[in-house]
Amino acid sequence: MEVLGVLSGIGHLPVEVARSAKEQGYEVVAVGVVPGIDEELEPSVDHYYEINIGKIGKIISVLKKHKVTEVTMIGKVTKEVLYKAGAIVPDLRAIKILASVPDRKDDTIMNAIVKELESEGIEVMDQTILIKPLLPQPGVLTKRKPTKDELADMEFGFEMAKAIGGLDIGQTVVVKNRAVMAVEAIEGTDACILRGGYLGKGGVIVAKAAKPSQDQRFDIPGFGTKTLESMIYAGATGIIIEAGNTLIAEREKVIKLADEHNITILVK
Repeated sequence: MEVLGVLSGIGHLPVEVARSAKEQGYEVVAVGVVPGIDEELEPSVDHYYEINIGKIGKIISVLKKHKVTEVTMIGKVTKEVLYKAGAIVPDLRAIKILASVPDRKDDTIMNAIVKELESEGIEVMDQTILIKPLLPQPGVLTKRKPTKDELADMEFGFEMAKAIGGLDIGQTVVVKNRAVMAVEAIEGTDACILRGGYLGKGGVIVAKAAKPSQDQRFDIPGFGTKTLESMIYAGATGIIIEAGNTLIAEREKVIKLADEHNITILVK
């Protein structure tokens, strides 16, 4: 039996990956690397650990203990934890990684971690391999279709999201009347949406897109109930996401909740 490592951030996607891997015959070793891991993950795997993302050496030791040669990195880990006092106490291996990189961009850090894992014979797989059905096809997912004005904002927002992705800043923007209300950076998607909704006084559109040169091994855009709840609170009326490059966890729940709040979801 092959052994798969799941390095888990928050959200339901790690649970989906673990369950799919089990169905395909893998033994699954999951490591929760931040607080707030979905409580359904532990009972869905064979072995479960909680090890802070800063303890790279310990994470690798656990993976090697279980003879893991392939891992997937899935779930949300906002870079905000790097700057939150006491959130991370890095070990020597993590300190060396951070000292070796020229900047602290998302891709720079993630590629350095991938390189470290691969130096130990642990391959990082494409995030989508085990959960292809979670990638939506183009079209409107909800009962309500976008209005003409919403569609114009969606197209504009999608273009802006691609632009900030190309700069490795973030993947999400909030727009209204073809003006950018908020751009995602270190704070993460949900905080960006809440700020954009506040500044736009509601009636905003969310756009989320993969980076133009998206690495499929990490940071594939995700969309789930938590993001939708932030949109509801922010008074957003719709979202545009990218076909084939966005993972939707708990799709039926997401669509049902969107329909209940008259929010339109467009997949481009």
